[in-house]
Amino acid sequence: MEKWEGKVSSTLTKANANQIWPLFIDFFNFHKWFPNLSTCYGVHGTNGEVGGTRYCAGFSLPNKDGGADQVSWSKERLVAVDHENMSMSYEMVDCNVGYKSYLSTIRVVGGDGEGCVIEWSFSVNPIDGLTYEDLFQKYQTRLDQTTKKMEDSLVQNNG
Repeated sequence: MEKWEGKVSSTLTKANANQIWPLFIDFFNFHKWFPNLSTCYGVHGTNGEVGGTRYCAGFSLPNKDGGADQVSWSKERLVAVDHENMSMSYEMVDCNVGYKSYLSTIRVVGGDGEGCVIEWSFSVNPIDGLTYEDLFQKYQTRLDQTTKKMEDSLVQNNG
Protein backbone atom coordinates (compact mmCIF):
# COMPACT_ATOMS: atom_id res chain seq x y z
CA MET A 1 0.00 0.00 0.00
CA GLU A 2 1.40 3.36 -1.00
CA LYS A 3 1.60 6.05 1.66
CA TRP A 4 0.04 9.45 1.31
CA GLU A 5 2.83 12.02 1.57
CA GLY A 6 2.65 15.76 1.31
CA LYS A 7 3.99 19.08 2.48
CA VAL A 8 2.13 22.30 3.11
CA SER A 9 3.61 25.66 4.05
CA SER A 10 2.54 28.98 5.46
CA THR A 11 4.41 32.28 5.24
CA LEU A 12 4.40 34.75 8.12
CA THR A 13 5.42 38.37 7.64
CA LYS A 14 5.05 39.81 11.18
CA ALA A 15 6.85 37.14 13.22
CA ASN A 16 10.26 35.59 12.70
CA ALA A 17 11.43 32.02 13.08
CA ASN A 18 13.05 32.63 16.47
CA GLN A 19 9.68 33.81 17.80
CA ILE A 20 7.61 31.01 16.21
CA TRP A 21 9.86 28.00 16.94
CA PRO A 22 9.30 28.03 20.74
CA LEU A 23 5.53 27.84 20.17
CA PHE A 24 5.87 24.67 18.09
CA ILE A 25 8.40 22.97 20.35
CA ASP A 26 6.03 23.51 23.31
CA PHE A 27 4.75 20.09 22.26
CA PHE A 28 2.46 19.48 25.26
CA ASN A 29 0.52 22.75 24.80
CA PHE A 30 -0.36 22.75 21.11
CA HIS A 31 -4.06 23.26 21.88
CA LYS A 32 -3.25 26.94 22.42
CA TRP A 33 -2.70 27.29 18.67
CA PHE A 34 -4.28 24.43 16.74
CA PRO A 35 -7.92 24.92 15.64
CA ASN A 36 -10.52 22.50 17.00
CA LEU A 37 -8.03 21.01 19.47
CA SER A 38 -9.64 21.46 22.87
CA THR A 39 -6.95 19.78 24.94
CA CYS A 40 -3.33 18.72 24.68
CA TYR A 41 -1.10 17.60 27.53
CA GLY A 42 1.93 15.47 28.25
CA VAL A 43 1.47 11.82 29.20
CA HIS A 44 5.11 10.70 29.10
CA GLY A 45 8.57 12.24 29.04
CA THR A 46 9.64 15.86 28.93
CA ASN A 47 7.93 18.59 26.93
CA GLY A 48 9.87 19.40 23.75
CA GLU A 49 12.31 16.48 24.05
CA VAL A 50 12.56 13.28 22.02
CA GLY A 51 10.30 10.64 23.57
CA GLY A 52 7.87 13.20 24.96
CA THR A 53 4.34 11.95 24.31
CA ARG A 54 1.20 14.07 24.27
CA TYR A 55 -2.50 13.33 24.34
CA CYS A 56 -4.58 15.55 22.05
CA ALA A 57 -8.36 15.70 21.75
CA GLY A 58 -10.81 17.82 19.82
CA PHE A 59 -13.21 17.85 16.91
CA SER A 60 -10.96 18.29 13.88
CA LEU A 61 -11.59 14.95 12.15
CA PRO A 62 -14.42 12.41 12.02
CA ASN A 63 -13.48 9.38 14.08
CA LYS A 64 -14.25 5.71 14.38
CA ASP A 65 -16.17 6.22 17.63
CA GLY A 66 -19.19 7.77 15.99
CA GLY A 67 -18.42 10.59 13.60
CA ALA A 68 -17.69 14.28 13.69
CA ASP A 69 -19.82 14.99 16.79
CA GLN A 70 -17.65 12.73 18.94
CA VAL A 71 -14.26 13.70 20.32
CA SER A 72 -11.30 12.76 18.13
CA TRP A 73 -8.14 11.88 20.05
CA SER A 74 -4.56 10.87 19.44
CA LYS A 75 -1.36 10.12 21.31
CA GLU A 76 1.70 11.54 19.57
CA ARG A 77 5.40 11.08 20.38
CA LEU A 78 8.30 13.34 19.45
CA VAL A 79 10.85 11.25 17.56
CA ALA A 80 13.31 13.96 16.46
CA VAL A 81 14.14 17.51 17.54
CA ASP A 82 16.72 19.73 15.84
CA HIS A 83 16.79 23.13 17.56
CA GLU A 84 19.54 24.49 15.30
CA ASN A 85 17.48 23.83 12.15
CA MET A 86 14.14 24.43 13.93
CA SER A 87 12.73 21.05 12.96
CA MET A 88 10.76 18.43 14.86
CA SER A 89 9.20 15.12 13.87
CA TYR A 90 6.49 13.20 15.65
CA GLU A 91 4.58 9.99 15.16
CA MET A 92 1.04 9.07 16.06
CA VAL A 93 1.20 6.07 18.40
CA ASP A 94 -2.55 5.63 18.96
CA CYS A 95 -5.75 7.35 17.81
CA ASN A 96 -9.41 6.98 16.93
CA VAL A 97 -9.27 8.90 13.62
CA GLY A 98 -7.99 6.16 11.31
CA TYR A 99 -4.36 7.28 10.96
CA LYS A 100 -1.95 4.37 10.59
CA SER A 101 1.81 4.57 10.25
CA TYR A 102 1.75 8.37 10.65
CA LEU A 103 4.89 10.51 10.73
CA SER A 104 4.93 14.30 10.54
CA THR A 105 7.67 16.93 10.47
CA ILE A 106 7.34 20.62 11.22
CA ARG A 107 10.13 22.95 10.15
CA VAL A 108 10.42 26.68 10.76
CA VAL A 109 12.55 28.36 8.10
CA GLY A 110 14.11 31.78 8.74
CA GLY A 111 15.90 33.47 11.60
CA ASP A 112 15.92 36.85 13.32
CA GLY A 113 14.99 38.65 10.11
CA GLU A 114 11.48 39.65 9.11
CA GLY A 115 9.04 36.82 8.55
CA CYS A 116 9.45 33.07 8.25
CA VAL A 117 7.98 30.02 6.55
CA ILE A 118 6.51 27.05 8.40
CA GLU A 119 6.57 23.72 6.57
CA TRP A 120 4.47 20.76 7.72
CA SER A 121 5.12 17.46 5.96
CA PHE A 122 3.28 14.22 6.57
CA SER A 123 3.37 10.55 5.65
CA VAL A 124 0.44 8.28 6.46
CA ASN A 125 -1.29 5.19 5.13
CA PRO A 126 -4.45 6.06 3.16
CA ILE A 127 -7.36 6.88 5.49
CA ASP A 128 -10.80 5.35 5.03
CA GLY A 129 -13.40 7.99 4.31
CA LEU A 130 -10.93 10.65 3.14
CA THR A 131 -9.30 11.41 -0.19
CA TYR A 132 -5.68 12.53 -0.38
CA GLU A 133 -6.86 15.91 -1.70
CA ASP A 134 -9.20 16.39 1.29
CA LEU A 135 -6.44 15.48 3.74
CA PHE A 136 -3.94 17.79 2.01
CA GLN A 137 -6.43 20.68 2.14
CA LYS A 138 -7.12 20.03 5.85
CA TYR A 139 -3.38 20.26 6.55
CA GLN A 140 -3.05 23.51 4.59
CA THR A 141 -6.09 25.08 6.25
CA ARG A 142 -5.06 23.99 9.77
CA LEU A 143 -1.49 25.21 9.28
CA ASP A 144 -2.70 28.58 7.99
CA GLN A 145 -5.09 28.93 10.95
CA THR A 146 -2.44 27.83 13.46
CA THR A 147 0.30 30.14 12.20
CA LYS A 148 -2.07 33.11 11.95
CA LYS A 149 -3.10 32.58 15.57
CA MET A 150 0.57 32.35 16.61
CA GLU A 151 1.54 35.45 14.65
CA ASP A 152 -1.45 37.47 15.90
CA SER A 153 -0.62 36.56 19.50
CA LEU A 154 3.03 37.62 19.09
CA VAL A 155 2.08 40.91 17.40
CA GLN A 156 -0.50 41.67 20.10
CA ASN A 157 1.93 40.87 22.93
CA ASN A 158 4.76 42.86 21.34
CA GLY A 159 2.67 45.73 20.00
